[in-house]
Amino acid sequence: MTDAIIERLDTAPDNAFAFVRMEIRRIIDEHGKHLCSGACKDHSEYARFCGVIEGLSLAESELLDVQERLERA
Repeated sequence: MTDAIIERLDTAPDNAFAFVRMEIRRIIDEHGKHLCSGACKDHSEYARFCGVIEGLSLAESELLDVQERLERA
């Protein structure tokens, strides 16, 4: 593992779901900042970044659903 990953694990919440959600949010935020800054070179790059954000948002939603189901069980 890289030092950056180990450092993030050291400051991560105890709950694995919270850690994964935190990482998903971090990546979404980074991609959103890239889009908002106008840094995309072309429409293709813009579409790719939008797709990554959409996919991660869906993954986050599924993660929350699984967490809720496990907590109810």
